[in-house]
Amino acid sequence: MDSTVIALDGVVRRFDGVTALDGLDLHVATGEVVGLLGHNGAGKTTTVRTIAGLLAPDEGTVRVAGLDPATDGPAVRRELGVLPARPIVDDRLTARANLRFAADMFDLPRADVDARIGAVLERFELGDRADERVAGYSTGMRQRLSLARVLLPDPAVLLLDEPTSALDPVAARAVRDLLTELATSGRRTIVLCTHDLTEAEQLCDRVVVLEQGRVVAAGTPAALGAEHGQQGLRLVVSIDDVDRAVALVHEAVGVPPVSEAGALVVRPLAPADVPVVVRALVTAGIDVHEARRLDASLEDVYLALHARARGAMPMDAA
Repeated sequence: MDSTVIALDGVVRRFDGVTALDGLDLHVATGEVVGLLGHNGAGKTTTVRTIAGLLAPDEGTVRVAGLDPATDGPAVRRELGVLPARPIVDDRLTARANLRFAADMFDLPRADVDARIGAVLERFELGDRADERVAGYSTGMRQRLSLARVLLPDPAVLLLDEPTSALDPVAARAVRDLLTELATSGRRTIVLCTHDLTEAEQLCDRVVVLEQGRVVAAGTPAALGAEHGQQGLRLVVSIDDVDRAVALVHEAVGVPPVSEAGALVVRPLAPADVPVVVRALVTAGIDVHEARRLDASLEDVYLALHARARGAMPMDAA
């Protein structure tokens, strides 16, 4: 049985002659958390707006739960919860009034609206200030209220566009914890647009890297790290042996180590060369207190892919 809930095939979208999506293929399975990564203008927001039916493709097909957002908009939007980059709340109203307005807009059953509103207010730690006007809320509280509003009708699919981009570290952590809870429940399909690569690595089952409206890489963070990143080795030796260890490692594998946080880091280094490095040090009488393999981070992968894509661009397209 096909578990695909979002399917974009060969999608092209142009704005005034500029191609924002260039033959984009994207499939997301039910219960999957997929991160869309890319610089500003790579096509992330256009992709989300196309999935939501706010934009129609110039070419290609879009399906959400088997429906076309362009022709089955109301039915598709009943399945979707869309969180844009900026909070979607009315500062003139209280939090409770914002949610009641949303409940009317979503045409939720009146019999359980109050219970639903109370539950999401408590879940997002807004219950004690539910009857205050949102004008007095912090940015983080507004964003939590926006997420509460999106979740009020219990949508099957969430489209989240930079949910923590404008938040301070404490507020961002609170929202990220909420997203972690949603992501690990397995009940919802989530598409997350983000510039926060650590956030994507923590939350996403799979990431898709976009460049000029095209997919340049897709897979789990670990798989992308193995395919596109640079693995390495972290070594801890006695401070008196550092200079000699640097010279020995460089001689053994041809890669000069660098000092990071009081340790030696050798990168790139193939897994087969790890024992070569350790053996060279031990043979020379240097005690190795720690030798730990370093996998490529999602940041390493993203920067490598971005540099490769920019290098392949013609000069007049930069």
